[in-house]
Amino acid sequence: QAEAWARVVRFLHEQGAAAGIQLAHAGRKASTARPWEGGGPVGPEQGGWRPVVGPTASAFAPNYPEPKPLSPAELAGVAESFAAGALRARDAGFDVVELHSGHGYLLHQFLSPLTNTRTDAWGQDRRLLLRQVVDAVRRVWPEERPLLVRLSCTDWVPGGLDIADTVQTARELREHGVDLLDCSSGGLLPGVAIQEYAGYQVAFAAQVRREAGLASGAVGRITAPAQAEQIVAGGQADIVILGRELLRNPHWPLEAAHALGVDVPWPVQYRRAKA
Repeated sequence: QAEAWARVVRFLHEQGAAAGIQLAHAGRKASTARPWEGGGPVGPEQGGWRPVVGPTASAFAPNYPEPKPLSPAELAGVAESFAAGALRARDAGFDVVELHSGHGYLLHQFLSPLTNTRTDAWGQDRRLLLRQVVDAVRRVWPEERPLLVRLSCTDWVPGGLDIADTVQTARELREHGVDLLDCSSGGLLPGVAIQEYAGYQVAFAAQVRREAGLASGAVGRITAPAQAEQIVAGGQADIVILGRELLRNPHWPLEAAHALGVDVPWPVQYRRAKA
């Protein structure tokens, strides 16, 4: 897909924007239907694939397939595959790469004690695979281009990951060339109740920034320009990262700039609406 993405990146650059891409491996949550088509596992007869893989043979949910535990050789291949993806992203012109290590995807599955019960090196050091992936990517990703990692800062389950684990992970990632931690949460196990409210994950970003000495991004129920500005200006995070709010309103950044009195470049197609 690199050639097609390169066209998108060129267009974004022509409009004065930077382009970022997220690289992920879904692990035991792979081979599923599109969310708007109901989600859930898809078998080979429907275009899915088997086996899915993970740290152990524990499935994500009762209706999901049993994953194949990854061998040491296969884990080395995972790291190199992430690097190959980063190399394609580099050649396509992307300015930022983010490695997804949250929301119950493969790297998160290795980080959490709830899903990584291996007894080998990757079980004794649950951060090992993430460091190996980061190191492999950093070798090919230009030093001047930011490398981000998205983490679930807590599993919201007793005995799972918590913010203290995340701070230690952030310290290690800083030493391995990661520039910013995107601080999200949850997604490891189905049916976990999370009390969401405006800015409910901002405290994670603030603690990572304060205790790990690593730049952080705040995400989750951040919808108002003044709210976003307060998070950054108050030192709780270095950036605010938007997801669902941009799905609802792709013009949010321009509206936020207008509301906060900040002059930013407008795409040429929209300049007549700037005044």
